[in-house]
Amino acid sequence: MKLSEELVWRGFKAQNTFTDISELDKGARKFYLGADPSADSLTIGNLAALMMVYCFVRHGYEPFMLVGGATGQIGDPKDNEERQLKALEEVEYNKGKIAEQFRRIIRADFTLVDNYDWFKDIGYLEFLRLVGKQFSMTQLLDREFVKARIGEGKSGVSYAEFSYSLIQGYDFLHLYREYGVDLQLCGADQYGNCVSGVHLIKRLGDEGARADVWSTPLVIDKVSGRKFGKSEGNAIWLAEEKTSVFDFYQFWVGLADEGIDYYMKIYTLLGREELEAVIAEHMKDPSKRVAQKTLAYEVTKVVHGEEKAEMARKITEVLFGGGDVSELGGAELELLAESLPVVKSGQMVTDVLVESGEVKSKGEARRLISGGAIEVNNEKITDDMELTGVSLVKKGKNKFVLVR
Repeated sequence: MKLSEELVWRGFKAQNTFTDISELDKGARKFYLGADPSADSLTIGNLAALMMVYCFVRHGYEPFMLVGGATGQIGDPKDNEERQLKALEEVEYNKGKIAEQFRRIIRADFTLVDNYDWFKDIGYLEFLRLVGKQFSMTQLLDREFVKARIGEGKSGVSYAEFSYSLIQGYDFLHLYREYGVDLQLCGADQYGNCVSGVHLIKRLGDEGARADVWSTPLVIDKVSGRKFGKSEGNAIWLAEEKTSVFDFYQFWVGLADEGIDYYMKIYTLLGREELEAVIAEHMKDPSKRVAQKTLAYEVTKVVHGEEKAEMARKITEVLFGGGDVSELGGAELELLAESLPVVKSGQMVTDVLVESGEVKSKGEARRLISGGAIEVNNEKITDDMELTGVSLVKKGKNKFVLVR
């Protein structure tokens, strides 16, 4: 499959500057994708763009990954309100964390750059003369985030955020001049900022200079209609400290059937034939959730590695598939303990339920036990009992306590 065909098939095509996208198939180019250190981790929304990056890499393109040490001090403009400025120490810390995630997820060598390295020595007047003079106010006022925030009853926009597009545009010009980068990848919400770079390269580059932008649609939850990302209140983080490996895996297992092939195309490295075979198997009996389990395993493998993906798969089988907790090794129990309440063994089930916070009193615990609502190691109990060794106590359908 050619690059242009794969991008369309996987759903990585939104606005772009190409008159004919088959131009992408004519030869490999140098490209970049950037991320601002607005948090100490990327989310699965950002992961979609990184999966697109790897798609380009597989077809021979050379990647440059930018951490926005300069732009991160201002903040990528939002449609509804001004971003809060981050402390410089926080920006510096976040830069390191995001760079680590780039290294872990992108399965190829890449050049890491930080736009603070070239902005720290640029004077204000120099920037206005070099960059500001190349843009008309009409161009800048036409940006979507500006139109969304200027007008009666709207929040307005600071000069700092208004200038963000120029700063990002200069990033592209700098990378074009220093490294020969002539293609920028981005999410669809960044397209307007990215074409500022195309404009600058055309104005200030060599005669006949050409640069392009390729954007990918934002990933949308097919049930809720919300985008996947930290600003929407449903963040799934790539950092294990913020979203545990087990919880990360469970997020994908728990997705509805609606749109499951859409997510698989974006978030896995499966080819068309493999993916279609999984969907066909899934459709034979959707209750077995073959597609969700495959997606969960494949995307966890990309983000956290094959070993932890296998551990998460095994833990899930124990919790929800009738497996035996004794089959879990020490590392798997530690992984599970990151997401479940943990109580010391040698106690009665009623005490375990109270200490874990799953019930408010021993009386409530006894009523649940007598009503058959409590399981120990996948076996319903009707009488209180002492737990020794490693056990899993289950309340209802999906509340667990690890006893060890």
